[in-house]
Amino acid sequence: MTDFSNAEPVLEIKNLSVDYGFTESAAHVLRGVNLTLHEGEVLGLAGESGCGKSTLVYGATRLLPPPGLITGGEVWIKGTNGERRDLLKLTDKALREQRWVDEAVVFQGAMNSLNPVYRVGHQIKDAIQAHRPDWDKQKLQNRAVELMDMVGISPDRLESFPHQLSGGMRQRVMIAMALALEPKVLIMDEPTTALDVVMQRQIVQQITDLRKKLGFAVIFITHDMSLLIEIADRIAIMYAGQIIEDGPAMDLYNHARHPYTRGLINSFPPLHGPRRELGGIPGTPPDMATLGDGCPFADRCAYVHEACHSYEVSLKETGLLGDRKQHVVGCLLYEELKKGKGLPEALAKERI
Repeated sequence: MTDFSNAEPVLEIKNLSVDYGFTESAAHVLRGVNLTLHEGEVLGLAGESGCGKSTLVYGATRLLPPPGLITGGEVWIKGTNGERRDLLKLTDKALREQRWVDEAVVFQGAMNSLNPVYRVGHQIKDAIQAHRPDWDKQKLQNRAVELMDMVGISPDRLESFPHQLSGGMRQRVMIAMALALEPKVLIMDEPTTALDVVMQRQIVQQITDLRKKLGFAVIFITHDMSLLIEIADRIAIMYAGQIIEDGPAMDLYNHARHPYTRGLINSFPPLHGPRRELGGIPGTPPDMATLGDGCPFADRCAYVHEACHSYEVSLKETGLLGDRKQHVVGCLLYEELKKGKGLPEALAKERI
């Protein structure tokens, strides 16, 4: 995987907070999240269902439906013209103008995202024409044909309705629409969840090839760690509305520092080598409406101790020999290590 840490950021999420609800009993589902995406980078965003992955990107792009409410933060994006703008401060008109041009989203369910009563060609051209009103019919048609060819679908399928396409083809159409205006940032919200493993691999390979060809950056959301290892340059792990670990993909896979990250990795079969017994994570994710102080993973962690219940999660370098500076974790264990107290014996043996 390529190191993008010195590349220029195209998307910076700073202290983003989101609530669900408008009263004092509102659930704080995102709590001061920070995330940076660099030019040309594929950033994987992983975690259990309900951890806040989709809320993070929908909040950042102002696509969050009610009762979601952005309560704080900044989202800076570098547009195709090189200008940096805070998406949370744009007017509705300016926001509509930059969508699909600076960033685009491939949603989880292609069948629900495509309009069932319009042919896919009409929908692709309609998305382009909203931003390129001076294009004539022939130019729109040529671009639609080019996009279909780019994602490996015969151009005659432009005349098909969404229900006449397979799941994989519908997802490719969504990718074509998202790339129609060549945005700098492509956000993919679990785009392969409803597909079989063969089609998953084809979609992942296509995203990789298109990224190399067009140079856009990707945020790839999934709960499947094994999939991210194949496509991502960097992986960020979310739990209870916070980023708890962030690092280069292979570093994080081979040397996961947070016990939760280790649990996620052990929940999936290895990509190569001998078979091993799969593990799991005991307990269930916390209720965000009643989440208290301290590390939110404390009640499920095998290495918890008293100080964890008052620990304020913040991402810091682990201080371990061999860890790159861009590998950071929000866990008290590694702050204790820096103080010379060492890791718990069981954790040290696991070489986490």
